Amino acid sequence: MLQSLASNSCVRLIQSHKSTWYFASLVLGYILYLIFGAVVFSSVELPYEDLLRQELRTIKKQFLQENECLSEERLELFLKKALEASNYGVSILNNASANWNWDFTSALFFASTVLSTTGYGHTAPLSDGGKAFCIIYSVIGIPFTLLFLTAVVQRIMVFSTRRPIMYIHTHWGLSKPLVAIVHATLLALLAVSCFFLIPAAIFSALEENWNFLESFYFCFISLSTIGLGDYVPGEAVNQRFRELYKVGITVYLILGLIVMLVVLETFCELQQLKQLRKMFYLKKEKPQDRLAILEHDHLSFTTMSKRATAHTEDKTHPFVSVSTLVSPNDDPMIQ
Repeated sequence: MLQSLASNSCVRLIQSHKSTWYFASLVLGYILYLIFGAVVFSSVELPYEDLLRQELRTIKKQFLQENECLSEERLELFLKKALEASNYGVSILNNASANWNWDFTSALFFASTVLSTTGYGHTAPLSDGGKAFCIIYSVIGIPFTLLFLTAVVQRIMVFSTRRPIMYIHTHWGLSKPLVAIVHATLLALLAVSCFFLIPAAIFSALEENWNFLESFYFCFISLSTIGLGDYVPGEAVNQRFRELYKVGITVYLILGLIVMLVVLETFCELQQLKQLRKMFYLKKEKPQDRLAILEHDHLSFTTMSKRATAHTEDKTHPFVSVSTLVSPNDDPMIQ
């Protein structure tokens, strides 16, 4: 008997806090996913990092042996300066000296990566004035970009998603959730083809050292605004039409980001995903429940007020009231 009561109370407790338990499971799942990613990346990349370190040590040792007049300390100082300059996008190599990082087209490309929060990191401001302006420019520009993208996506959604779904649902008589799922799938396939597969093939042809996988990797890292910066187009030596190429990449990034937001918004409007999201949200009070709570509070307040009034009258009149005495002439028994 006690076990059944305990189990029933546990079930009632879980059902009454179902959203909280779902949210706790969501947090736990996210933490486990982070740990899973760390384990996989570490196991895959750590051997390659160790191999690269060994190769660099071997090359450095061989270079010092061939150049005995150069001390290891001076070589370390030189490499440190070269690596610091490379972090700012400046290279000391002869074949890379022709490319400038702060001409107009390169600065336009940098501004687009800042406002879209992609941030490849291959180029960074060198001066204190440039760093200060970058902060002010980002503080104003990032919310402005969000407003711009929101307005553009809202207008595109009307013609790309809502009207087609409603037209097919109304004229063909198909189920609206089914039409929405099929439409979202087709839209995602079209976006992957036009902004991932085709651009990856183009980049693999224009960039000498990129294969198709590396080009596709760049497209995904860029349009998802991850922006690792290990692959940046237009940085090759003697790149043909480099200025026009940089402008085209800037336009591609802006259009691709808009398309990705349209696809995400289309999937977010699916009824199934809405129900899934509601599992982890706090439940809002319904108007009927709120009205019932207000009526209950009003009734309780009225009852307490009446009790307080009656209690006050009892204190004011402590004696019980009796009927008024009648005169002997008015008493029928005496008469």
